[in-house]
Amino acid sequence: MRRLRHLSGQHRTASTNRLLGGILAFNAGAINAGGFLVVHMYTSHMTGFASMLADNLVLGNMTLVLGALGTLLAFTTGAAVTAVMVNWARQRHVRSEYALPLLAEALLLLVFGLMGATLNRQTPFAVPLTVLVLAFTMGLQNALVSKISSSQIRTTHMTGIITDIGIELGKLFYWNRTESPFESRVRANQIKLKLLLTLLSAFVLGGLVGAAGFRYVGFIWVVPLAILLLALSLPPLYADLLRTVRRRLNAPK
Repeated sequence: MRRLRHLSGQHRTASTNRLLGGILAFNAGAINAGGFLVVHMYTSHMTGFASMLADNLVLGNMTLVLGALGTLLAFTTGAAVTAVMVNWARQRHVRSEYALPLLAEALLLLVFGLMGATLNRQTPFAVPLTVLVLAFTMGLQNALVSKISSSQIRTTHMTGIITDIGIELGKLFYWNRTESPFESRVRANQIKLKLLLTLLSAFVLGGLVGAAGFRYVGFIWVVPLAILLLALSLPPLYADLLRTVRRRLNAPK
């Protein structure tokens, strides 16, 4: 329980980064797969939308071009908002710098879960508002984990993770000649491999749970996940609030 209280705190360790990464990879997998059942688009990674933008510019299908452009902009804006929050907190020596984006994501998911059915209106980008909200949320999350882990962990797309798994497996099964010097032998980073497999497994498990939840429960299924993220974000925010109150009470009159 103590580790859970510090998952979104300022002081980071490799173990808390791994645990938070796994939770957020599960979240991304759930939103990605479940959201597909609702809006028929995967919104946690932008590769497909970038390709859609290029393809349909050539084909002259401006409706799909607008949709891809809007989704890319929403994801980018979410990442930018995370950067603004984290840097704002650092400039003011606020210890909840990572909790702020997590709180924003939790509130967005809560709104999506409670009002998702009413967010299905079209936008100037020719895609439903739900698509833009989900893309913004995933951009927010991906930038958060990137900031926390110094770009070592990604949770919203698996291409790089699966590539790195392949690289580490290649090292693991590489046949080193017995006469080769020990320091020059090819060795897998088993700690990194374990992390990568954890993230991939969490993403896939989240996809299974998310697809089942959206199919059988609907938008409201997101609410428990939003509450979990909210609970993870609150301890650092509460600690900052207490420090602010004490500072004001102790300030000279």
